[in-house]
Amino acid sequence: MTEPALDAHVRLDTHPTHSSAVTATVTGTEADRALAILLADGWEAAAENTLVLVRIDHEEPYWANETAGKLHTAGIPTEISDRLRKAIHEEWTWTDYPMPWCTRSEIREVSDQAQKIYDDIRHGRLLIHAHAHDGHTTVAVGTYLDTGKSVYLHGENHLRQIADTFDSPAQALTMFERVHGDSMRPGPAPLTDTERQTAQARTFLGTPDTGPTPPTAQPEPAPEPEVVPAYAADPGDHDALLEEFLTAHGEWQKWSTWSDDTTHAIHESQTLRIERVHQADPGRRPGPWPRTNPPCPNACGISPRPTPRPPPCCGPC
Repeated sequence: MTEPALDAHVRLDTHPTHSSAVTATVTGTEADRALAILLADGWEAAAENTLVLVRIDHEEPYWANETAGKLHTAGIPTEISDRLRKAIHEEWTWTDYPMPWCTRSEIREVSDQAQKIYDDIRHGRLLIHAHAHDGHTTVAVGTYLDTGKSVYLHGENHLRQIADTFDSPAQALTMFERVHGDSMRPGPAPLTDTERQTAQARTFLGTPDTGPTPPTAQPEPAPEPEVVPAYAADPGDHDALLEEFLTAHGEWQKWSTWSDDTTHAIHESQTLRIERVHQADPGRRPGPWPRTNPPCPNACGISPRPTPRPPPCCGPC
């Protein structure tokens, strides 16, 4: 049962500069209800009373039609342009899709999971520690800041998936360095062409086809620039965020002792300590090796012969 119609109207249309993105123009005195539904479905504000739906899987027409059904159920009149309606009913599939056994709905489900990972990275919910190229595609390791769960990501764009999970960032980074140490790079991977195009579509609308503009209408304000997470814009900020996060979870000390710099500092500290001991007592043997028996307690002062060690165990005892 639909609710009574509200004083709001939504017009859905194709994006003027992006091949698959969709725009929504909202009007009416009760537009807040429509805006809330659009924002909950992943639409983003691009200009005054105008929202845009841009996805890395190019499934915007399908999800726009889903949103139109929710608006209709809420009693909000919704208009779909002819161009968008044609795109909604258009059947297509990915060329050379690596999972040919998947149906269209299963492909859409896989790409929707990839979209959620992409959104988590873009909005700063998933902090990417490092990335690499495994010879076929991009792989990365990161941590969800709300749960502390670390993940190993495989693939790009609509094929990105969570391939493994870890209890801590230290475990994830240790595995990642062991497998991808030669090509491992700090921070998130550079944006793909698809990601750059979606970012442009969110911030540049061109001239939407929304019908004739009244002579007295004021020009729309310039769209605000996209807010990029600090770690993606500046790797230095990423390192600070990572250190703060690991410190809060009690893992930084464990991870830092495994790093080359810390290991080098430990060796230097041991060398300085040995030199100070040797200067204070030149006759003293630096360090606890080799092991010898203590001096003879008798008056002769001759130390007994070192007690031979048993041979190492070479099998189960």
